[in-house]
Amino acid sequence: MSVGPTRTCAGCGRKAPQPELLRFRAEAGELVPGAGAGRSVYTCRRLACFERARSSRAFNRTLRRTVRVDPALSRLYTDPANG
Repeated sequence: MSVGPTRTCAGCGRKAPQPELLRFRAEAGELVPGAGAGRSVYTCRRLACFERARSSRAFNRTLRRTVRVDPALSRLYTDPANG
């Protein structure tokens, strides 16, 4: 039984079913969470993976453009409503 497509975390490189990861995309030069048209990048639901992807510029590499990563996005990993 398939869970869906497999995606790779931009932070740690772990491959996981798409629903287990958080999706981001570029919109007006900013990294924004959620679905949308165009390229997207995924991270595990761990703050460490988000921080690693941000510090290694993996979001920019994967999206193939420069995006501003708002540090406030880290609340997606610490807010219990999103877990």
